[in-house]
Parts: sequence; structure tokens; C-alpha cells
Amino acid sequence: MHSDLTYMPLRFVVEEFSDSDGCNEYEPMQNQRDGVTLAGAEPGRHVEHRTILLNLPQTQKFSSNKISTAKYSFLTFLPKFLFEQFRKYSNIFFLFIALMQQIPNVSPTGRYTTAVPLVLILCVSALKEIIEDFKRHRANDEVNKRKVLVLREEDWRPLCWTEVHVGDIVKVVNGQFFPADLVLLSSSEPQGMCYIETSNLDGETNLKIRQGLPQTSSLLTHRDLADLRGEIECELPNRHLYDFIGTIRPTDRLALPLGPDQVLLRGAILKNTNWIFGIVIYTGHESKVMLNSTAAPLKRSTVDKLVNTQTLMLFAVLLGLSLISALANEFWSTKLIDQHWYLGLKGFEKTNFFFSLLTFIILYNNLIPISLQVTLELVKFIQAIFINWDLDMYHEESDTPAMARTSNLNEELGQVKYVFSDKTGTLTRNVMEFRKCTIAGICYGSDLESTEKFSDPTLLDNIESHSTGPTIRQFMTLLAVCHTVVPEKAVDGTEEINYQASSPDERALVLGAKSLGFIFHTRTPDFVTVKAMGSEEKYEILNVLEFTSNRKRMSVIVRLPDGSLSLMTKGADSVIYERLAEGGQDYKDITLEHLDSFANLGLRTLCIAVATISESFYNSWKEIYYEASTAIVDREKKVEAAAELIETNLRLLGATAIEDKLQEGVPETIANLIKAEIKVWVLTGDKQETAINIGYSCHLLSQSMLVITVSEESLDAMRDTLKRHIDDTFGIHLREENDIGLVIDGKSLKFALSYECRRDFLDVAISCKSVICCRVSPLQKAEVVDLVRHEVRAITLAIGDGANDVGMIQAAHIGIGISGVEGLQAACASDYSIAQFRYLNKLLLVHGVWNYHRLTKLILYSFYKNICLYFIEFWFATLSCFSGQIVFERWTIGFYNVIFTAAPPMVIGLFDQYCSAKSLLQFPALYKSSQNSEMFNVKIFWLWCLNAVYHSLLLFWLPVVALLHDVAFKDGKAGDYLFLGNMVYTFVVVTVSVKAGLELGAWTWLSHLAIWGSIALWFVFLAIYPHVWPTFNIASVMVGMDRYVYGCSVFWLCLLLIPTSALLRDIIWKVVRRTLFKSLREEIQDLERSNKDPETAIQATRRRFTETARLLRNVFSRSANPMHAVQSDVQLHGYAFSQEENGAVLQSDLIRAYDTTKTKPSGL
Repeated sequence: MHSDLTYMPLRFVVEEFSDSDGCNEYEPMQNQRDGVTLAGAEPGRHVEHRTILLNLPQTQKFSSNKISTAKYSFLTFLPKFLFEQFRKYSNIFFLFIALMQQIPNVSPTGRYTTAVPLVLILCVSALKEIIEDFKRHRANDEVNKRKVLVLREEDWRPLCWTEVHVGDIVKVVNGQFFPADLVLLSSSEPQGMCYIETSNLDGETNLKIRQGLPQTSSLLTHRDLADLRGEIECELPNRHLYDFIGTIRPTDRLALPLGPDQVLLRGAILKNTNWIFGIVIYTGHESKVMLNSTAAPLKRSTVDKLVNTQTLMLFAVLLGLSLISALANEFWSTKLIDQHWYLGLKGFEKTNFFFSLLTFIILYNNLIPISLQVTLELVKFIQAIFINWDLDMYHEESDTPAMARTSNLNEELGQVKYVFSDKTGTLTRNVMEFRKCTIAGICYGSDLESTEKFSDPTLLDNIESHSTGPTIRQFMTLLAVCHTVVPEKAVDGTEEINYQASSPDERALVLGAKSLGFIFHTRTPDFVTVKAMGSEEKYEILNVLEFTSNRKRMSVIVRLPDGSLSLMTKGADSVIYERLAEGGQDYKDITLEHLDSFANLGLRTLCIAVATISESFYNSWKEIYYEASTAIVDREKKVEAAAELIETNLRLLGATAIEDKLQEGVPETIANLIKAEIKVWVLTGDKQETAINIGYSCHLLSQSMLVITVSEESLDAMRDTLKRHIDDTFGIHLREENDIGLVIDGKSLKFALSYECRRDFLDVAISCKSVICCRVSPLQKAEVVDLVRHEVRAITLAIGDGANDVGMIQAAHIGIGISGVEGLQAACASDYSIAQFRYLNKLLLVHGVWNYHRLTKLILYSFYKNICLYFIEFWFATLSCFSGQIVFERWTIGFYNVIFTAAPPMVIGLFDQYCSAKSLLQFPALYKSSQNSEMFNVKIFWLWCLNAVYHSLLLFWLPVVALLHDVAFKDGKAGDYLFLGNMVYTFVVVTVSVKAGLELGAWTWLSHLAIWGSIALWFVFLAIYPHVWPTFNIASVMVGMDRYVYGCSVFWLCLLLIPTSALLRDIIWKVVRRTLFKSLREEIQDLERSNKDPETAIQATRRRFTETARLLRNVFSRSANPMHAVQSDVQLHGYAFSQEENGAVLQSDLIRAYDTTKTKPSGL
């Protein structure tokens, strides 16, 4: 019953995003069981629960751990597929026609000429859907068949995830995903702690700490676990990712409360921890991440919707023609039948008007091309294969090709106006590298952006020989001591050290110090040991003043090897500079200059400072700090106030610069997207400083760009701020693109997306060049995408790699999943998956443009060729007294789309291209023609239809005029209606085939084969088909028709003149337009054919930026409200520091728990 679900975390209940009244948006799932109050639940809260037995058979059946994110299952395929197909008006119309043809004596074209093609179309579509959904099932199998160690019969056995059941005890090792929602029992780390990475769930890059109960942390072997008996009582499965209430009751012992700190969620990864033991509590579609899922949406492209609408309009035209014909038939039958007495119709019963109307509807039904759907399905399917086969989008390192998981949106890739991107794992690799530093006013490290790691031998030389040597040593010592990193020596006995850190920034700094000879290798509850330039140094850690977003710094108070006390601090330059002593500012100005240069490279910076503390001052401060840390009321504020007392009189040593490494080619890709007038918004769960820093790194923000931040605490303040900026700041430039960046946090976004503010927020956002939303929940990501999709009415694309991105991936017109290190959740739920963000460049600018150009031209051509032939039935009706007589033989009408004009649309849809891939990538401005629907809109659609009517007019009436005096054959027969019909049919086939050639942008041997082969095929068919009767009981009326047509000199003369006359207007218009009104793409196309450099054509169209941003700069600098220009040092200097705040274990407690001189348990 869950087979149509995909990962979509839509309702993350996080305290900072909850309503002010504390009400959750979702109530817990209900069950028929009686409710009880669990230990740890709020008083009076009625909580329904499940009971899980430990190491015993379960008394109730729970959900399987198998998950499916596919659109269809065996049972739901048929109803879902038929619903999707009959959302298309054309299919409903053809079903109606097929049913009407079953009424006796109504259909002039037979009973099955519509039903058979319709069934064929549905079968082809069904086969395509099955193949595409099979890929989703295969991706699900990759997840379901992952292995995990499960305790079975007192031994660890590697089992597939699907074999994991509620109540199982599992062992997860470092780097593995959790197979289900678990309760943590114990781990390889002290006190049952473990590190987990939740970027797959919430986008945060820093590691989080979870801790088992003290009573279970001693279960360190499989024998201990096998002896465990008792039960777990916990609430029923629900969507609340960060809420959990339960108890564990070992046999003959009191119940122990369980909370979120003991829960490990499916989708998270175990990091920096050798192993953990956990009990499975929720499996499969009952796991929290899956309960935040929703059904995979049935997406349709904008082109498909437009075709659907125009098909409805064309059906109205068809009804009009049918009504005119039926009225004309009624008029002729009642008023003019006596004038045509020689027909002998007086004895026949008069046809019912309604039946006449149905007859003409059936006669004209092929004005709407029934073959279009099957042609589109085949072409889109093969286009998807082209995407899959593109070696330029193949990632060799991970052996990951691009994958089109649906082909229904191929043309939509060419119309994207907004790209919404996740940050972690999509734009960045979540790998921090120590790149540069400034110490005592001297900058170290390479200035080349291509440099990946710190490289500057001058620093080591200066330690020994330069006057700044002592400062350098002090700087490097601080990097090796001032942190909460835990060293872990390799188990193979080598000297290699693995650093465990909840903050990737701290780990990078410690590794940087290690590479320069200051090796941190031992931590005990009270000391750290550093090997500094070959000598062992031991530092006593007295206090750790933790990092918080408010403090923007962290400090340690240490006793140096010589017995003196020192405060070591690292943090944002804005908070460090204001705490510098009078004599500690020697390098202040030069360091600021270096910070600016670091910011230009998009690096994350931290200032480094120290202070000497007297013993007496420390002893008095220690008492104040103790009182603050044990306070019952406002503890956090009092601790911060106590820290302020000692974090003063600092002496600046320098600053560090860390690179949050981007995925390869991200800046270049974003630059190309912006040139194509695609707006890029970053939606991330990470912190504001980190998000802004990445914005600079990937060139989404620039130092010359004005950046405004929004950080509001109430709805009223948000409303006032938006109104003020709309009226006073943007003014007449509102809803125009300005050289401004907007940064908004999750709390402010909550107010901005409210009904009262959403329109004003959207006006401000789309007036900016770049938008970054940080600290946002998955639901907010989806809401932002949905807002732009429906209010701006622009094509949106969302790209991400984690489960927290699935919401926006499904909310956007197009969802792109990155097949990255965060798992396959986003890729499974996406429409297209790629291995790297940079492949978006070719996916949109090349495949998107080609597919849009090909498919729209295919659609226009398909309607053109059908109207061109079947409108002739209306012209013939004026000569046949509107009797419903057809001018063409019955089966040749059906073969027109299936055989004689089937190849040209396929060639157009698969191989036509007006510019090469190289030019499309070189000149992203070419994307705008498809983005703005210049090649396919209502006007162009009806111009093609009118052109088809014009061609049909010439192709019918010119042969009629040519045969006005009849044609006598050798056997004495005169040309009948079929003779006229076959002549006209031939001219139509020739005309529409040559028309396809006129519309092609690139001729290949396949183009020639399709066009000339289609014409030749009809001539061969006309030579053979009249001879199949009486061998086969069909086409008796065609006997001898090949001799009559091919033996007529008028036919051969008309074959030369009539198609030429019909296409003359098209040729003249094409020549005039390409001579006098040539577009950019046509200029580049001509230059490509001439083997000239297309760069000359693009010069005149280079975008000229307005003075808007320059004018607005003064306005923003005068603004004195929360939505202000970012002028502070923090943002300009790219400050960022990732670390979990208010986690399960305080960082100061964490380091006290470790003693790396002791051996960790092996967890056997």
C-alpha cells in the first residue's frame, strides 16, 4: 500500500519553526489500542504506544522494512496509468470517436480506424511508463538490498535491510546509513556517545551527538545483548523527526525514559564512531523519514498543457465544421434534392440530423492527429536515452551516468526560469580544507584558487629565523589545543591519527596544524598532548567556553607547560576585534586587509587571539562561572555573561582561512545559468554565515553586489519591513532584476510565507539577482518553490541530494536529484538524476534547448500535416452535397499517419538542431528563445494551423481546376472521385514532406531518407495497393487506380506545379525573415555553417547592466531597519563556523569523557 510513496519530508516539527502557541501541525497517528501515558511524556498528554519485546518474538505484526518510491505498483498501475492518459483531451476525444464508430451506418471511415490506433498508442505509452518505473524499482532495490549486521541466534549475521524487523538488535559501523529508526544502546565511544551526520535530513553540515542511556552503555558485546530481556514502549509512528517519547524496561528493573537523544533515524549516517548497537523501533514506511513522504506527483510539461488546451480549441473548430456540414446536408436534403432528381435519392429515408452530425465529427476527427501521442512518447523515450548516453554527463569516479527517470518533461528542461538548489552535497562537497592564514601581519598560503591545501614553506622557515617566530608558534599551538576534537589512533598500529569532530571547521584547523608540525595526538579528561616541532607539550584544559550563534566564538582556558594560565580564543573578526586590548592590536589593519583577500576567494575565516590570565583573577572568575553554569533560571545567558568577563584584553595573533570545497565546476555553471537569465536561489538548512560564505564562493554573490539580510522576530515587523522596502527602496524598480542579493533565515521566512506577507516577499525576492534562504525546513523549501511556481508562473527546477530536498524536488516543475554521498532518496524521487551540479549546464543549455526545439516543431508539424490532408474532406464536402462521402480510400486515410508521414516527425524530434552543443554552451543567451517560448505559443500554433488550411485549399482546388474538363482514359473511363483523391493525396504527401525539409535546422542522411523515402514509399504503395484485391478482400475501389494516375499527363504536370505553388509562400517568408529579421540563433547557425567564429554575432547582444544597483546602494546605506545591507565584517569576511548547539552532550562534557590512552571496545 506504500508503493507509490517517495521520500518527501514535508512536516519537520522543529521548535524554532513551530507556531507561537506551541501547537504542532500534525497530531500523532491514531490506533485502536488504548492510550496510556508513557514515562517522560508531558503531564496529561494522552499518548498511544507500541510495545516492542527485546530478544523475544513480537506479539504483533509491524511494517516491513522494504520501501518503494516508484509511481506504480502491480495493483495501481492500470488505474493510475489510465487516469494520466485520459487527462489528455485528445485521448478522450479519440475514445469518443472510437465508440461512435461502433454505431451502424454512422462512420464513413469504418469501425476500427480509430480504435486500433488508440489502443496502439496506449500500449506504447504503457510500455514506456513500465520501463521508466522499472528504473525506480531498481533504485529502490539498491537501497533495500544494503547489508547490515543483525543479532540472530546470538551471533552477528549480515542481512539485507528488508530482512530487518522491529525488535531486532543491529550493529551499524562507521560510514553506514541507519537501516531503520533505532534506539541507541551503546557504542565504541565513552558513555554510549556517537556522532551522526543528518545533512540528508536537515541539510546541516556539522555532526551531531547522540548518547545512549548510562544503564545500556555497558552492553559492549553480542553476549551482553543476547542476554538482554524486557520491553520498549514508545509512541506510535509519526512525522515528528525531532520528537520522541518512550521507555525501555529491562526485566525486573524500573522503566528508563527514552527521548530524541537516544534515537538514530533512518537516513542519517554514523560518523567518527567505530560502531553502535541499536534496537529497531520503526521500519520501512513507518520510519519517520518515510512518514514525511508523499505520493509521487504526476507531472506534465507546460508544452503538454498548451497542446491539451489548443486541442480543445481545435475540437471546437472541428465541431463548428461538423455543425456547418450537418446543417448544409439538412438544407440540401430538404431544399435541393428535387434539383438533383437524377441521383435517385427520393426513395431513401432522410438521415437523422444527429446522425449526420456524428458522421461529420468522425469524418473530420483526424484534424486532431491521433498519431501525435505515440510519436511524442517514442521521441521522448529516445531523447531520454540520449541523455542517459551522454558521456559529458558521466561521472567516471563514481561510475554514475546521468539518468532520465521520466521522459515526460524533456522539453521542460529548455524553459527553466528559476533554479532552486540545496547547498550541502549539491553545491559543496562538505569537505573543509585549511587553505591560508595570516600570522603577525604576514599572509601565508597560495593565492591560486586551484590550490586545494595549505602550501607555503615560508611559514616553517619563519618559525626558526623570523622575528614573528614566537607568534607563529603560539598561533599554531592554539590551533592544536583550542578545540573539541578527539584523536583516534589507527587500529593497525601505524602512527596515522583520525580526528573525530562535530565541527568540520575544527577538524580542518587541527589537520592544518598537524601538517605544519604541531600534532595533537592525545586527549584525556583533563589534558591534551601536542607534539610541537618534535617536542611533547602537555596542556591542562581548565574550562571550555562553547561556541554559540550568539557568541560567534569559542575559547579554552589552559594551563601552559610552564604553569601560567592562558585564554585561547577563535571566532568571527567582529567579536574578536571589539575585545582586543590596547596593546594587542599590532596587526589589526593588515589582518583586515588579508581577511578581505580571503573573502574574495570565498574562504571561511576565523580570527585567532590569546590573553594571559593571572591566577588570582582566574580563581575569582571560576566561582562566578560555576554559579552561572549551575543556575536554574537563564543559565545560558548567565554563562555567556560570565564568559564575557574573561574574554577581554585579547591579543590578536592572526586569522585562518578554510575552504568549504565546492563541487567541481559549480561557479562556472552558475555563471552560465545567470547568463541564460535563469535565476538561482539557494535553499539550505545550514547556518546563515555558512550559506552567505558559499554564496560568495560559487559567485552567486559578489563583493560588489549589495546583500540585504532579513531577520525578523514577528509577523508585524516582517510586514512593515517588506512594505518599507517595496515603497522606499525598490520603488519603480520593483519586480525588475537588480544587482542585489537577498538572504533570509527560516524564522523570517515563516512570516514571509504567511498569507499577509507572501505577495510582498515575492515582489522583493524576484527584484533581487540572487536569493539565499538559510536555516529552512524541508517544508519551507517546498513552499518557496510552490510560491514561485504558481505566483510568478515561471518554470521551476529544484536540485538536491538529500531526503530533506525531496519536498522541493517534487514541488518544482522539474526535480533533479544528485546521486551523491547522502544516499539515493533525492535521486529516487527526482525526474532526472545527475552525479554533479555542473552537469546541469549541459542538461539545460543543450539537451533542454534541443528537446524543446525538436518537440515543439514536431507538435506543430504533426498538426500541420493532419490539417493539410483532412481539411480537404471539408472542401470535398462542398462538391459532394455534404453527404459525408470521403474523397480518399478508407485505409489510405489510416496509413497517412502510420506510414507515409511517420518518418519526418521522428527525424525532427530526434535529430534536428539549429545550433551545435559547443555553441549552446559557449553562448548561454541562446537559451532565452526556448525559455521565452518564442518557438511555441498560441499565436505560432494557430499560424501553423492557418498555413495548413491555406495549403489544403491549394492542394485540393488546383487539381479540381486542372481536372475541370475531365480526363479520358484509353478504356473509355472518366476520372472519378478516387482519381481526384489519389492525385490530391500524392500532392499532399509531397508537400508535407518537403515542408518538413524546409523546417529542419540540420540535414543528415537520416533527414534525406525520411523525407524522400516517405514520398517514394507512397509512389510504391500506389503501384502495389490496387492489385491486392481480390486476393485480399480490401480496396476493391482502388483496382486499376495506379494505371489511371501514373498514366495521366495532367498528374505529372500538377506534381511539379502544385506542391511548388503551395510552398512558395513558405519559401518567400523564410528568405525574407532570415535576410531582414534574422534572430541571434539564426545568425550563429549561419556562422556555424560558414565555419566562422560565432563570437562576432553575440557581441551586439551582450547584456548591459543598469545603474539600478548603484542608485540603490545609497538608499540601502541609509536604511536603519532589520532588512539591511550587509556591511559588517562578518559577512564581508566570510565568517562561518559549524558546530551543533544545545546537543545531547555539551562540548565541554564531551571532551571530559574521552581518554585516548585507553583502548576502545571492539563491539564483537
